Amino acid sequence: MVSSKIDELLPLPKINLAEAESILVQRLAEKIKNSGKEKAVIGVSGGIDSALTLFLTAKAIGHQNITALLMPYKTSSEASIKDGIEACEKAGVKYIVKELSRAADAYFETEPDITQLRKGNVLARLRMIFLYDASAKNDAIVLGTGNKTEIILGYCTLWGDMASAMTPLGDLYKCHVKALAAYMGVPDTILKKPPSADLWEGQTDEGELQITYDLADRIIYHWVDEKKSAAEIILSLKESGENIDAVNRVISLAVNSNFKRKMPDIVYLKDKNISYEFNQPASL
Repeated sequence: MVSSKIDELLPLPKINLAEAESILVQRLAEKIKNSGKEKAVIGVSGGIDSALTLFLTAKAIGHQNITALLMPYKTSSEASIKDGIEACEKAGVKYIVKELSRAADAYFETEPDITQLRKGNVLARLRMIFLYDASAKNDAIVLGTGNKTEIILGYCTLWGDMASAMTPLGDLYKCHVKALAAYMGVPDTILKKPPSADLWEGQTDEGELQITYDLADRIIYHWVDEKKSAAEIILSLKESGENIDAVNRVISLAVNSNFKRKMPDIVYLKDKNISYEFNQPASL
């Protein structure tokens, strides 16, 4: 728990909830329409990020145009499945439960020394295989559920939960996600539970990151958006009685995950780079 003094020294970023909802709903509707699709596919974990994405998308294109996939592994929490179903039912969205266990275990059996981290990455990427197959089946766009805090910290899997056509929460800090989810009526059980990707038993986001989202939000906001130096942020943490090691932790995670936020490099054979963005010709 953070001290009260930190609210004065390193306040959280403010947000107008009604305005944020309106912008996100509009952008979602535009993105899906411009993609040539009318439907969306969303992976629902029982957590707050996927629940908020579900609620926003339902408002943007209608609940009847969304397919939600719940993709538990055998070690996943039963509470997560229950919460995910509750979110879908409250949003009026049809859902499908797709078990990952058989597909994942078939691979894990070939890697007897696989670590927990590697297992988590495999499960995250396997979920995206299921989502993209569902998108092909339903002629739908895949929506991601990551938020700004996770993306900057690199707490996301390349070609796993980062693989999507659009990430509507990508400019929302975790504190924004919590506030907007409550504003839009996401169930209390989801709002109050510890954030977790539920990739293995007992896993929590903050446990893995070794920092609370509240403190991470404050550090990232003042470092990235407010352009404060690490030294300035450390001084504020000292004055508020917080652990100054958190600054180095956040900056290290952000810097070391830069590769996750870049498109694959292309080696060009000529001096002049060729653009791969095309506009519709006026006539064919």
